[in-house]
Amino acid sequence: MHSGRSVPGAPLRRPFLRTPAIQALFIQISSFACVLALAAGMSALTEMQLTVALAAILQGMLAVLITRWCAMAWWWLLIQFVFPVALITLLAVALPPWIYLTAFMLLLGLYWTTFRTQVPYYPSMPATWRAVAALLPQGRTLRVIDIGSGFGGLVMHLAGRRANSEFVGIELAPLPWLVSQIRARLRGSSARFIRGDYASLHFADYDVVFAYLSPAAMPALWEKASAEMRQGALLMSYEFSIPDVIPDIVAHPLQDGPALYGWHIA
Repeated sequence: MHSGRSVPGAPLRRPFLRTPAIQALFIQISSFACVLALAAGMSALTEMQLTVALAAILQGMLAVLITRWCAMAWWWLLIQFVFPVALITLLAVALPPWIYLTAFMLLLGLYWTTFRTQVPYYPSMPATWRAVAALLPQGRTLRVIDIGSGFGGLVMHLAGRRANSEFVGIELAPLPWLVSQIRARLRGSSARFIRGDYASLHFADYDVVFAYLSPAAMPALWEKASAEMRQGALLMSYEFSIPDVIPDIVAHPLQDGPALYGWHIA
């Protein structure tokens, strides 16, 4: 089942100028320049003037087309269109500066290094938690980790159902990690939460690794899992499968919803 062993380590790093956030920035700059050129041309050749609102919409549409051509992840299409329109709208509303700072700090705490990892915040639902619990090996003590544990719902749910096992979540973004810590303490849960990058973990320490990441992260995750996880261990991923690797388990927590995949390490 393995595509080959490899040296364990961090997910593959991209050159700085090829990171999606930097590419998106250059696309917006290019789109803005094109719209400026169009506005200047219209003003020189006709009596028509391009309004600020229409210019923002045109910039967003052009950015979407370039983003699609660059084959970036689907969520960048939405971001690229909304960004110039939202910027103009917010400037027109003229909100107090502290509101922008507060919103920025909250988003920074939630998304943190999404621009580098390409793993945005995806919350899993209780139906997914129950499906994961049902697939855990029975009859023995387990060490289970949720990589990218968000606000800790899955980890605390599993800890409540299997008191004899150890359940850990690791989260890079500081805000979800802090909320997880507080929730676990208030509930008296045995769930444990680590702040950090799952690339720093050694997967051999765990019987089950659960992931709800993004399509961009799956090849590197498989490389790490197949290199480090012990024979018989279980890798699970919600919604996103591993390219060219057939899963041993495919479950559907919700009818017509995303699948929960599982791979037994051979």
